[in-house]
Amino acid sequence: MKFGKRTAGADGDKNSSLIGSAVLAVVLIWLFICLLVGWYWSSEPDLEPVAGPPTAEMVSGEYTARTLRGIVETLLEKPGGYLSNDIMPPGLWLDNMPRWEYGVLVQARDMTRALRRDMARSQSQSTEDRDLVKAEPRLHFDNNSWAMPASESEYRDGIRALDSYIARLQTGDADFYSRADNLSSWVGDVSTRLGSLSQRLSASVGRAPLTTGGKVGATTPWLEIDNVFYEARGTSWALVQLLRAVEHDFGDVLEKKNALVSLQQIIRELEATQQTLWSPMVLNGDGFGMLANHSLVMANYLSRANAGMIELGRLLEQG
Repeated sequence: MKFGKRTAGADGDKNSSLIGSAVLAVVLIWLFICLLVGWYWSSEPDLEPVAGPPTAEMVSGEYTARTLRGIVETLLEKPGGYLSNDIMPPGLWLDNMPRWEYGVLVQARDMTRALRRDMARSQSQSTEDRDLVKAEPRLHFDNNSWAMPASESEYRDGIRALDSYIARLQTGDADFYSRADNLSSWVGDVSTRLGSLSQRLSASVGRAPLTTGGKVGATTPWLEIDNVFYEARGTSWALVQLLRAVEHDFGDVLEKKNALVSLQQIIRELEATQQTLWSPMVLNGDGFGMLANHSLVMANYLSRANAGMIELGRLLEQG
């Protein structure tokens, strides 16, 4: 009897060990699948025009509006969809792609505001476009809301409002004014964004910057370096798309102001930010050390693009 009891106990231990091994195997397989899915979801869209090439049938402003629409749609339809508000793995574990999404979203918001505030109005006292009045607050909705309502739901409403604006542009029921002052206002907003990003990237290394009064400014924390880097990547991707659209819809104005080459050079600088990052992580080498500093490389491209934006704004404001 004692021997039988020991055998039953041994069988129970063996069964428990098998169950534990099976559970561990399932967990490891699940983690491996999450790793593969997370890697796929972290792939960034390429620089192909989100609205396709412009056509001769497009009316003034249509290509800009279609590009804006395409940018927002890319946020929702890219691999993994919109990840910033995910509450389940693997999206919950990803931080680089949500920062990329935020950089894109900020540019989409700025362009929507520029359309509503300037480009779709003949003067400051004219009425705002009814569809852009709906689109702007939808795109400014909280980017981290996962329910009641979800961010995706609000952004899709914004896309529908842009679709209505585009349809009305085609029939002549909506307006778009490709004037230098309208473009200059948006260029100023972009320059401010690029300047801030460039400073945050540069503040990841070296001495802390001095502020007014000789005080020491804030540096970018080590754990946020990759976040700022990918926000800059998203910002640059969206700006390349929007600047190409601006080149088409404001082409006559840019040529008249001798600013077309300046805009094309800005696009070239921003396209360089989309080169493949071969390192598995964003490196932050110090000074003239052995490791690269990806943040400073990105900051250099953005600084050059921002200098071009400042020059572009100056040319547009000249009579």
